[in-house]
Amino acid sequence: MRDAVENAWSEVVATARRTVADGLVVGTSGNVSARVGDLVLVTPTGVPYDRLGPDDAVAVDVATGEQVRGTLRPTSELPTHLAVYRATDARAVVHTHAPHATAASTLVTKLPNVHYMAAALGGRGGQVLVAGYALYGSDELAREVLKALRDGRTGCLMRNHGTLVHGDTLEQAYDRTAQLEWMCRVWLLARSGDGVPRTLSHRDMARVADKLEGYGQDAPPR
Repeated sequence: MRDAVENAWSEVVATARRTVADGLVVGTSGNVSARVGDLVLVTPTGVPYDRLGPDDAVAVDVATGEQVRGTLRPTSELPTHLAVYRATDARAVVHTHAPHATAASTLVTKLPNVHYMAAALGGRGGQVLVAGYALYGSDELAREVLKALRDGRTGCLMRNHGTLVHGDTLEQAYDRTAQLEWMCRVWLLARSGDGVPRTLSHRDMARVADKLEGYGQDAPPR
């Protein structure tokens, strides 16, 4: 268990640093977490990610929210991270203030399906939703995010705030985050012209969702 926690913390820190390097957050904004058993490893509040080391691990109990490891205080968005872990089978959560996604969140309540990869995040509903605005770090925001993740969705926009994406691994959650930011950028570029962006139908998205179930390489034989 100790090795698993240490490995998870290393991945959390590496992913958090990647969000900065890729321009998805500025400074100490955004946050990253990973679940290991009943523990959630989460980035601390207000600490630059490049200063975090192995001894700075922050862990909380997923059921109680009680901090059980580390002296640094957890991210202020801990209520939302815990809500996602309690309500879904997520093993990793990435929250960013990605610029194109944040801009898009101020314009719509649902992200228009301008690209078929929205099916990778839109769940059975086939469309990425925008969580209603609420004060950061609040239980109200956590509830709004869960509403936007309903029907099997793995990612959402947060109005006037950013993105929240979860996955089976931190790598998957991060890749989905980058994909969501890219789709928002594409939509903003499309709507900046004179025409009206054409979108994909629910039928189109359902067909994509079915096909994505077989996407990627099969596991190698043992």
